[in-house]
Amino acid sequence: MDASNYRRVPVGVVAPRDAEDVAAALAVCAAAGVPVVPRGGGTSIAGQATGVGVVLDLTRHMNALVSLDPAARTAVVQPGLVLDRLRDAARPHGLTFGPDPSTHSRCTLGGMIGNNACGAHSVAWGTTADNVAELAVTAYGGSSHRLGTGWRGAPDGLRELVSQNLAVLRTGMAGGAADGFARRISGYGDLDALLPERGTRVARAFCGSEGTLGVVTEAVVRLVELPAAPALAVLGYADESAAAQAAAGLLGYGPLTVEGMAADLVGGAAGLPRGGAWLFVEMRDEGAARALLRASDAVDGLLLTDPAAQRALWRIREDAAGTATRMPDGTMAWPGWEDCAVPPARLGAYLPEFRALLAEHGLRGSPYGHFGEGCVHVRIDFDLVTAPGVARFRAFSSDLADLVVAHGGSLSGEHGDGQARAELLPRMYGPSVIGLFEAYKRVWDPAGGMNPGILVRPARLDENLRFASLPPALPFAGEVARCVGVAKCRSTEVGGPGVMCPSYRATGEERHSTRGRARLLHEMLAGEIVTGGWRSAEVAEALDLCLGCKGCRSDCPVGVDMAAYKAEFLHHRWAGRLRPLSHYALGGLPGWLRLIAGLRLARPLNLVSRFLRIPGLERSRPLPRLARTPFTRGWRLVRRSAGGGPLPALPPFPGATPRTPWGSAPDPAPQTPARLDMADAGENPAPPAFEERGSGGWPPGTAPHPAKGPGGARGTVEGRVGDSAPQGTPGPGSGAVVTVWPDTFTEYLAPEAGHAAVRVLRAAGLEPRVQTGRVCCGLTYISTGRLDTARRVLRRTLDAVGDPQGPLTVLEPSCAAALRTDLPALLPEDPRAPRLAAAVRTFAETLEEYAPHWQPPRLDRPVAGQTHCHQHAVLGDAADRRLRERAGLTGELSGGCCGLAGNFGFEPGHHEVSVACAEEQLLPSLRAAAPGTEVLADGFSCRTQIAQLAGGRARHLAEVLAEGLPEGPPDGLPDGWPEPDVGRM
Repeated sequence: MDASNYRRVPVGVVAPRDAEDVAAALAVCAAAGVPVVPRGGGTSIAGQATGVGVVLDLTRHMNALVSLDPAARTAVVQPGLVLDRLRDAARPHGLTFGPDPSTHSRCTLGGMIGNNACGAHSVAWGTTADNVAELAVTAYGGSSHRLGTGWRGAPDGLRELVSQNLAVLRTGMAGGAADGFARRISGYGDLDALLPERGTRVARAFCGSEGTLGVVTEAVVRLVELPAAPALAVLGYADESAAAQAAAGLLGYGPLTVEGMAADLVGGAAGLPRGGAWLFVEMRDEGAARALLRASDAVDGLLLTDPAAQRALWRIREDAAGTATRMPDGTMAWPGWEDCAVPPARLGAYLPEFRALLAEHGLRGSPYGHFGEGCVHVRIDFDLVTAPGVARFRAFSSDLADLVVAHGGSLSGEHGDGQARAELLPRMYGPSVIGLFEAYKRVWDPAGGMNPGILVRPARLDENLRFASLPPALPFAGEVARCVGVAKCRSTEVGGPGVMCPSYRATGEERHSTRGRARLLHEMLAGEIVTGGWRSAEVAEALDLCLGCKGCRSDCPVGVDMAAYKAEFLHHRWAGRLRPLSHYALGGLPGWLRLIAGLRLARPLNLVSRFLRIPGLERSRPLPRLARTPFTRGWRLVRRSAGGGPLPALPPFPGATPRTPWGSAPDPAPQTPARLDMADAGENPAPPAFEERGSGGWPPGTAPHPAKGPGGARGTVEGRVGDSAPQGTPGPGSGAVVTVWPDTFTEYLAPEAGHAAVRVLRAAGLEPRVQTGRVCCGLTYISTGRLDTARRVLRRTLDAVGDPQGPLTVLEPSCAAALRTDLPALLPEDPRAPRLAAAVRTFAETLEEYAPHWQPPRLDRPVAGQTHCHQHAVLGDAADRRLRERAGLTGELSGGCCGLAGNFGFEPGHHEVSVACAEEQLLPSLRAAAPGTEVLADGFSCRTQIAQLAGGRARHLAEVLAEGLPEGPPDGLPDGWPEPDVGRM
């Protein structure tokens, strides 16, 4: 499968290392009569990157930038090179490669040549064919060709074919690039480049052949000048038709892009000007953009010159290929008519007729795309499973092809025809042109071994649909089908807040990407190739390196949640069987720690753990040192020390980790961190080494969001910021009661974070209390696939909590994420679950929402560290950022995943990947941190990874703020402070 609706099963995959390997593979396949399909990033959306023979994976080894000549503005590339790697290399020279599909972070140059890809900037810089100078090609059978301009290197018979068909090329293929319509990509759309008056450009004619003629092994591509300071004008129009009609009129101003989208796709996006549809027009500089704004007839406009602000809006457009896959009611929409194009002057008339045709067939879709070139992207809610639905898909396709041709357009405007549209090419071209296409294919591939069924003698557009093997009634099928293959998970870009997909970046293997795992789960459910069902070794091996980071839940444009899928798989795989030891040791961590605390065994176990390791866990990882006095018991001791009455003051919490400026004093033994317990007044504390980890949100539509407070999976409350109160003193807060949640890590491993949080909440004028009863978010059970146990634990938690009265402040991000998403997903029938989920707040959210006027202590120091991946994916960190800013904590925390990921880093066989993930952003940022930098990490895993790999200490934000408070608040704890029932904890 690729990113299309189609599935063809190959006989095998070959990853050639060089052109000689390609030639050898093609020779062997030709001798055996086995078809060959070249493949890049697999982001094709028409089915041309699927095949029944041998698939050549050109991304594994043939991915080099061979050379770059800034003076000549050319580069020599191998076919598996990802576009962004070429652009990164060209940028320091003020150059770039002009075509830029939205998949630029993972699409390859070979795939772009095969599809004649375009992208947003083609209005200025042309298609891929416009930017290719030479191609090295190997044909089926192993012969090699060097193509450029002129007949040199061309296959035998091509020159004669052209000379015999000059009239067909001149008349039958009129209306293409030579006539001003650059987006005629369908068929061999640049075949008329072989005409003598067009320069006999053989390399150009090869572009867009979709792997049906030969395999590109090297290319010389042209580069273009990168504008020094481009500006983005966003123009708002009353509706889509008005925007479409305006697009062609803007071309005379020399835009770099003219991208269009309407409210039904991006209407809720922040930062857009007024209107019901928008054009994103990038200009070479601010002056040109201002001139465009003045000349436009838009109802509203916005000018952006800041690169970061431009990127934020461009992401709306780039993610549209994924966001368009969901209708407002949550149903899926599919490709198939993703990129047909009409001349730009016809777009305003075409779009209303297109929408009318959708309505006529009872279908829905949200058009968007390259309005400046008349190219329209759309995903449509086809029913591709039932026989009537497939029949409607076919009927609509036929009618739409006629509509596009009636407007002088092309069935494909940049992604190729593949299997989705090649059957309909006779409606666009006459019989003489179709015959010429077949003859052109025979010249290059007389045996017909290159990507058969595509372009020439094509398969039916309703054959080989991938849904045929995955009936929707099959349990879990809907979740697996959610992945549409856009492959954002294959991006190797490092930096920024994104997380997905750390295991793919560490291994470079498709099976370790979110898409690869989803495809394996698809095949497992289909049962045709992967026949082991839930006990499949292939699927288990691929999921084993899934960190459960949940990055895909937020970073994947369609919200695939592979952590949840892994939990479901493990649940079925080990049902009724003896599980791995780690599932009992790590999955049952809350129970083990509660037992140890109840028996007062923390001190002897800390001693023993220095010499022994628990079977089934990674031996290179030191075990965590347990707090001798759990968080809730410590508060009871503090309460009793005051004789049962209100405390006169709350001093700095026992066990607090004193600040050691980063870089000032290395930890003497970073691999064996010590633990300062309540009674260990003389020890120097360091972070322990363990965190529970889970799967987060569950399959579709089951995670409610609170009406008050955090509004979405990544949202936070917009709190008012007051600055009139003295630093570190209570502001005019509501005095609201807030309940601190004793999560497993705060309770048994890091009570100092809990004590610090209570102290800060009190200083902010709130009344913190500690949740009583035997409560747990269930994450360790979920992450190890013990879902029945997780449900029992969560029901018991609901019994203990009842209806929350006020916010539940959860200090551990993974636990907060589990309560907000996993709880209602696992117990969808329990009305108490969404109510508890709606009450969950992070530490920063609590302060922002319930003490909006409180001014934190001013600390004025730089920070480094790690944003917890579950916080990024589920909770969002906007409130944390604002709180740090108000406290004078400057700088950014690392994105990505720290790599420990709770139980993942403690399981055998994961250490290498765990360290590789930390080396992406976290460890380099710590090495680069200036002395005196405060290292922050709210997640226990993150603090542990930092301690073990960087040899330094990280702290929870609550600890850092508490350190800046005076010795104690002016009055004691509120009278009636609840004493946790330790016997039930």
